[in-house]
Amino acid sequence: MLNLLLDSGLAILGAGVGAGFAALGVGVGIGNIGSSAVSAIARQPDAVAKIQTAMIIAAALIEGVALFSVLICLIIVMK
Repeated sequence: MLNLLLDSGLAILGAGVGAGFAALGVGVGIGNIGSSAVSAIARQPDAVAKIQTAMIIAAALIEGVALFSVLICLIIVMK
């Protein structure tokens, strides 16, 4: 019984840590995208539309990966 509780607790702890790392990675990734986009717009002001489009697509892909990661962590906890 103790082993089951310990395994369950470790799974929840691991899932929480995994979700935290996913959120941290998303924050860093989107921060890098924003920083690079602002820098690119400062160098090429006439290319704002292309840069913003690429930035939004990249941010959406990163958010999708983060959502998938957090979902996997929640599935581990529900198991």
